[in-house]
Amino acid sequence: MGGRRGQHAAVTDAHVLAGAAAVTLAVWQGWPAAAMAVILLWVCRAPGVLLGVVVLLSAAGVVRGEQAWASAVPRHLGAYRGWAELASDPTPFGGAVRVTVEIEGERFDAWCYGQVRRKLATREQGDLVFLAGTRRPSPAGSARRDAVRHVVGRLEIDMVADIAEGDAVARAGNRVRRLLRTAAERRMSPDDAALFTGLVIGDDARQSGTMITAFRTSGLSHLTAVSGQNVVFLLAAAGPVLRRLRPWPRWAATVGLILWFMSVTRFEPSVLRAGVMAIFASLAYLTGRDARPPRLVGLTVAVLVLVDPMLVWSVGFWLSVGATLGVCVAGPWLAARLPGPSWLAAPLGVTLGAQAGVAVPSALVFGRLPLVSLVANLVAVPVAGFVMLYGIPAGIVAALAPAPLDAVVLWPAEVGTQWVATVARVGAALEPSPGWSVAGWVAVAAGLVGVVVRHSRRARRHVPS
Repeated sequence: MGGRRGQHAAVTDAHVLAGAAAVTLAVWQGWPAAAMAVILLWVCRAPGVLLGVVVLLSAAGVVRGEQAWASAVPRHLGAYRGWAELASDPTPFGGAVRVTVEIEGERFDAWCYGQVRRKLATREQGDLVFLAGTRRPSPAGSARRDAVRHVVGRLEIDMVADIAEGDAVARAGNRVRRLLRTAAERRMSPDDAALFTGLVIGDDARQSGTMITAFRTSGLSHLTAVSGQNVVFLLAAAGPVLRRLRPWPRWAATVGLILWFMSVTRFEPSVLRAGVMAIFASLAYLTGRDARPPRLVGLTVAVLVLVDPMLVWSVGFWLSVGATLGVCVAGPWLAARLPGPSWLAAPLGVTLGAQAGVAVPSALVFGRLPLVSLVANLVAVPVAGFVMLYGIPAGIVAALAPAPLDAVVLWPAEVGTQWVATVARVGAALEPSPGWSVAGWVAVAAGLVGVVVRHSRRARRHVPS
């Protein structure tokens, strides 16, 4: 009887997350990992329907992973003359500009100098370029890193002739990015302008090395990667218009708005996670289904990993997933147990939850988890959130408005951007050495354990006998 009851048990959030983990492991490690995941779920008496779904998804994950690595091998090499599409915004590196171009469905990295550099430096993703060059395989030392970015080789560009704008979607997104950049560069210093566009649309290509280091050292670099916070603010700003529509047209308009924003922000891994999760959440709300964050995260991870298996090797993707789970699961749990007023316990719990969610990928990739990030996030995130919410409409209006109206419109975002930059610089200066940082995190963890233990004892004393 117990076995039959297990077959009809409700699918929980943990089951959905387990399914997402099984798909991810299948893409990452192939058939052995897929088999182990299925066996583990069977031992844990997972519902029969879920077990069958996980078997199918794991098999699909293995196949999709193999297909992704097979497609990372270039099919066409040698000389090429014709049109190519810019698959990325040109990124300056010293005296060169790196740009990724798509030719016949394959992506190649090109390092541009001299006249070619001057022609491409100001172009944008989606633009079409008539060029001549030679396609070569990726160097052995960077082939795997290139493949994760869907790049199959290198392109040595000899000549760039005509340049044309891309399709309507690319033109619309690039127009918004140009307006925001124009408004910021007209009123702000170069560093602040780069930070402003990083906060509102994730455009951090023009950030200086000093600023990048300060944000990483202070634990604030996530602010310049578009996340769920940006998507929530976008939908909140559009709420008065969306609420006037009937349910299904409202959902269609919501999805269209999210896809447009994802296009503007270049479909970065973090915005893919945020956008797809928001689409699932809006659909669940429309149909009256369960929309708890852990379930939405699991569904989002499973779908995105199957669509693009290379996300399994994306640090930005896992930082976004970890932070979301930390904020939505660990954050409220901690906030309910922390002493002090709710106005302090709630943001502190969210900050601690987010740090817990990103601890593993941060430590593995960057070698440390900044201790000062606890305080830096508390004082920077609310202001950064305001800039994200206010920045897009204000930047567009400021770019189109005459002086001095543009300065008045953009002033609040300018002050907020300067505040965030100051917090990052001060935080970076105050961050202790790695040894003291580890000791500090041990002390924080010990303090949290003590708080949780005291909360549990207090709760047991108040349980009626």
